[in-house]
Amino acid sequence: MLAVNFRPIIVVCYLCSMVVVHAITHYVAAVYEHHVILNQNSSALTSRKLALEFMSKNLNIYEQQVSAAAEKGVQIIVFPEDGIHGFNYSRLSIYPYLDFLPPPHLLSWNPCLEPENFQDTEVLQRLSCMAATGDMFVVANLGTKVPCQAMDPHCPQDGRYQFNTNVVFSDNGTLVASYFKQNLYFEIGFDTPPDVQHVVFDTPFARFGLFTCFDILFYEPVVSLIEKLQVQHLLYPIAWMNQLPLLSSIQIQRAFATRFNINILAANIHHATLGMTGSGIFSPLRSSYNYEMAGERGHLIVARVPVNPSEELSLDGHNDLDGHNEPDSFVNTWTNEGSHKFTSAQVCEKINNLEDFRNSTEQTNVNVFYAEMMYDNFTFTPLDGNKGKVHICAGTLCCYLTYIKLSLSNELYALGAFDGLHTVHGTYSLQICALVKCVGLDVKTCGQEVTDASSIVTFQLWGNFSTKYIFPMLVTSGVTLQLPDHWGWKDNYCYMNKTKMGLGLVTAALYGRYYERD
Repeated sequence: MLAVNFRPIIVVCYLCSMVVVHAITHYVAAVYEHHVILNQNSSALTSRKLALEFMSKNLNIYEQQVSAAAEKGVQIIVFPEDGIHGFNYSRLSIYPYLDFLPPPHLLSWNPCLEPENFQDTEVLQRLSCMAATGDMFVVANLGTKVPCQAMDPHCPQDGRYQFNTNVVFSDNGTLVASYFKQNLYFEIGFDTPPDVQHVVFDTPFARFGLFTCFDILFYEPVVSLIEKLQVQHLLYPIAWMNQLPLLSSIQIQRAFATRFNINILAANIHHATLGMTGSGIFSPLRSSYNYEMAGERGHLIVARVPVNPSEELSLDGHNDLDGHNEPDSFVNTWTNEGSHKFTSAQVCEKINNLEDFRNSTEQTNVNVFYAEMMYDNFTFTPLDGNKGKVHICAGTLCCYLTYIKLSLSNELYALGAFDGLHTVHGTYSLQICALVKCVGLDVKTCGQEVTDASSIVTFQLWGNFSTKYIFPMLVTSGVTLQLPDHWGWKDNYCYMNKTKMGLGLVTAALYGRYYERD
């Protein structure tokens, strides 16, 4: 096999003339939430032959889903991270499961038509044939191996890189793009790539960028794809374990699409016993998603996606008010999560008397307590009564809230603030204003995981954030999603409000990532 020297690159694959793209308003996309067949003895060493036999079990399911998607006119499908081989491998035990990934200068290559070109590419061959048979772009995640030379200062001692890799095959089976995951999450079997990759490829209907799971919490590569390369469609394989109240899978997916005014196609693993569910297709205003913690089966989500995500979509049918798709069904409508008076982070909505609201809350005496939320020490104040104005500060961040409980219920809510460095399960800087439902009536339960609520709350939440990267999150009972009526910036404050909510409030948060302070 050939050794590869790495250097900072931007990968752009031009597959077709883009002349016709302007005439296309939508494309049909699918994501598959895969109930992966796991290796129950992933730490044991095995042979390549047995590894392929095991992975074929998951690849057989992939083939079935590509066939089902083809019947619905799907043009691109995304499969989840770790969906072929599973997880919890060591560096040695995962080696037989790795395909050889050819270097870019040896491409283009169609593994289905040219299987003899490279050894140890059986998984790539299967995926290539799926794409060609289904006549669609196939995006999948697998482990790959890339030999390196001793002169490479980053080359591991065993003489090879092992990467968590996304690959893309065109609708004729040609390998058109690959991406090595930058921000690993306790993945001892894989290496961090020597250089950040910004991977972009064109299709006849849109231009896409690639990233993986934990990458979403960091500036590189995903924010660069959006801000520097102007990518509006992101493909996102994940193996995400949900963690409420602030980081459930669909919660961060929804918030990311909202903040950057883009489309995200996210495919997650489905293993409810491991807390893993939550996949969807998100535009700035609407979404089709699955979040089901009962049962262990896969879910195919299909939706028409706008080529220009900033334009308002036509619904082509009825709204699914609870935000969920029927499992394994074709979804040709988008869920409307909130008022159409929504504004993006770049467009500030006028709010009358914002300074008066802020001043009045600062004059209110607050009952301060501290509790851990998401492994961080938040400063909280409880919401006393059915309406009021409260504020709380932590570090340089002050959070303000006006609220009215429209339904009388015996539930405790608290406003929390955090301004600092998160250090558990990753290190990154945060500024957060969060209104959360507590588990019980004791303040010690505030910040713990909650999935259901009965209190209908009208609110306005804002804070004096130092970072511009604020992600609005609004989760209601049953882990369903809502959009704020308005959100944006005014007078150096980021805010959001909500006046019409059909379900009880679980979490309303302005989740700030302070990338420069990491």
